[in-house]
Amino acid sequence: MPIIKSAKKREEVAIRNNARNKAERSEMATAIKKYRSAIADNNVELAEQLLPETVSIIDEKVSKNIIHKNKANNTKATLSSELSKLKNAK
Repeated sequence: MPIIKSAKKREEVAIRNNARNKAERSEMATAIKKYRSAIADNNVELAEQLLPETVSIIDEKVSKNIIHKNKANNTKATLSSELSKLKNAK
């Protein structure tokens, strides 16, 4: 439990930032889940529509330092390969 006033303020700021970052991560995860559900349903048209939106959200999170750029690149590559596998299967 902080005693000094500045330490108390830092704790409040950290809690606020943590909540904001959690909401940002949740938004990204929701977009990825929507995309993956379209892939699971074999809905190529919807997946093609959701891919640019999902990639845009991921890039936004990188610019806000929510996730690391390498993780973002790996995720985007995985998502696009899932779509190409679905297209090739049909």
